[in-house]
Amino acid sequence: MLELRSLRYQAATAPEPVLRDVNLRLGMGEPALVAGRSGSGKTTLLELICGLAEPSEGTIHWNGERLSGRQRRWLCGLVFQFPERHFLGLTVGQELKLGQRRLSTERAAAVLEQVGLGELALQQAPERLSGGQQRRLALAVQLLREPRVLLLDEPTAGLDWSVREEVLELLAGLSRQRLVLVVTHEPDLFEGLVSDGRSWRLERGVLQPLQRG
Repeated sequence: MLELRSLRYQAATAPEPVLRDVNLRLGMGEPALVAGRSGSGKTTLLELICGLAEPSEGTIHWNGERLSGRQRRWLCGLVFQFPERHFLGLTVGQELKLGQRRLSTERAAAVLEQVGLGELALQQAPERLSGGQQRRLALAVQLLREPRVLLLDEPTAGLDWSVREEVLELLAGLSRQRLVLVVTHEPDLFEGLVSDGRSWRLERGVLQPLQRG
């Protein structure tokens, strides 16, 4: 169980807080979603959860235990909206081995198969991949870390419809074994994946249940 308790975040130079008194409880086994417009604080929320930023106020807990930033970084895997901007390896194989020096060829092949990239050559350059393939590669990199919490920032943005459907199917499978939280400005795309009781809207720093329709 992941819990956010009275979370608040305000940058030192900002006149207003980005997040205001955010409370959220999420369990494993079913995807959750936070919707909001650009600039609403969705990415900041993910960065706080995964330990890339620290809240101005409030705490983050896992199974009742308050977590430090370091603990949250071990617990969570974050896939950015534009993962290609964060690739460091010159090849797919190198990208997978970042932080995984003892990664075997068999394990690399297995995780690529898991995200639907089973036929991808390890010698392929990440920048030569399509947008959908880059999202899947970024997912594979995080899955190798075996995170309990998987955070996805706009996982379907900029993808064509056929690829979006494939990504949604992949996320449904991944959520059975871990906690999956998606943030998006297109909540309607996830209606078949996320139930109403696990959907929220972030607006002006305030998190509220998402009203569909």
